[in-house]
Amino acid sequence: MTSIAATPVIEVTSASVRFHHEPALDDVDFRMFPGEVHSLMGENGAGKSTLIKGITGAIRLDAGTVRLGGEVVTFATPADAQRAGIRTVYQEIDLLPNLSVAENIMLGREPRRRGVIDWAAMRESARTVLAELGLDIDPRTMLSSHSLAVQQLVAIARAISSDVRVLVLDEPTSSLDLDEVAELFRVIRELKERGVAILFVSHFLDQVYEICDRVTVLRNGRLVGEYMTQELLRIDLVQKMLGRSSLELEMPARSESDVSSADAILEARAVTMSPRVAEVDLSLAEGEVLGFAGLLGSGRTEIARLLAGIDHADAGSITLDGQRVPSGNIKKSIALGLSYASENRKAEGIFDQLTVRENITLALQAQLGIFHRLRPDRQRELAASWIEALGIRTASAELPAGALSGGNQQKVLLARLLALAPRVLILDEPTRGIDIGAKVEVQRLVGELAENGMSVIFISAELEEVLRVSSRVVLLRDGRIIDTIDSDALTMDSLLARIAQPDDD
Repeated sequence: MTSIAATPVIEVTSASVRFHHEPALDDVDFRMFPGEVHSLMGENGAGKSTLIKGITGAIRLDAGTVRLGGEVVTFATPADAQRAGIRTVYQEIDLLPNLSVAENIMLGREPRRRGVIDWAAMRESARTVLAELGLDIDPRTMLSSHSLAVQQLVAIARAISSDVRVLVLDEPTSSLDLDEVAELFRVIRELKERGVAILFVSHFLDQVYEICDRVTVLRNGRLVGEYMTQELLRIDLVQKMLGRSSLELEMPARSESDVSSADAILEARAVTMSPRVAEVDLSLAEGEVLGFAGLLGSGRTEIARLLAGIDHADAGSITLDGQRVPSGNIKKSIALGLSYASENRKAEGIFDQLTVRENITLALQAQLGIFHRLRPDRQRELAASWIEALGIRTASAELPAGALSGGNQQKVLLARLLALAPRVLILDEPTRGIDIGAKVEVQRLVGELAENGMSVIFISAELEEVLRVSSRVVLLRDGRIIDTIDSDALTMDSLLARIAQPDDD
């Protein structure tokens, strides 16, 4: 492990922040050293995001001090922090898809010649930075033409394209496949050797233990402790995060389903959307959890959106309980009993500025129409019941949903969909970017829904999670279903081998 300098590059002492009279941070100390990778761990709502925002100038601390290189600093805006050498890459990509890759990387720092942008120089600078990430793409291409994974790497390229002392990576691997994670880790290690302090925020424990030198644990806005990663057992780390001596992470027993065309509630036959999805056949039984497993680009999301009636299929048919699901008409699909939760919670799920109550009742109100308004007291009643049922942590149903942690935002989104009483619930990455405690709660909820007769399609990049939650697993590769297997007949190794390697024939 790289030796750590005696003087922190950034140090926070006695940090406190209150939101709506509730403590988000309470007397927290935190430090990072040059040339180390440091992980910030804790459940959603533990204060991680608040601490990061305090360090990066997104919010002002109510109390406490921030020192950079030993000097007391106060950042009024994130731009002040960036000029001081603190750069952040957030989980939700904040680039401009309507601009080129080069424009995104060099935005605000475009090289100029005789008062105008030197496009050749800008593209060359972008190409150099991209090469450090192992990306061989044309800087002139539009960002929107690339996958979420490439867009994430472009965001990191932008962050390291200027002098960096502290690099904050908030869930940087959530949209990356195994090869892309390995490439990112190579870049992280190079930056570490240059003396950059890297804050790596992730809910993937394997990645934390692979790349991080040190870990700081927060719980309920307070500091639990700072530890050398290799000296802290994983079981101990999780217990410190949850504050429980027993993890109690057992899932309810899966209900086994012998699915045939006769008992299937949802059926897809030869569904095709060229060139990304080809001749998909599947059946989903009542009360079954059907998992989708495939690498990035395998067609998981594309197939889910077709099944939900969001996107238009070129060929094939989808039926729900014998009724044809209209292609490309989400309103009619919802009326039939299909509900879909997007993997992009920020852009296609939660409305940050609306209250928790408004977010929960939004879809139900849309279904009823503008001439059948939900009474305010009925909205409050519905919101309160779902907040209690799903254990949503919020001081009030009238708080903006954007003020909640990622895990609680995910629960709010689930409450909105469940308020519609769907027959089939399609969940695309429902546990991405949420802590282990919230993740287990969502997994348990899926099991309980299935036990009560709801059919669920569960999609996750975490193959272990797919095996744990699902009774059957659909194996995907290149937009095709290569097999459907009972989860009990699969192991992590056999599942990965099937989806990662081409068939011998």
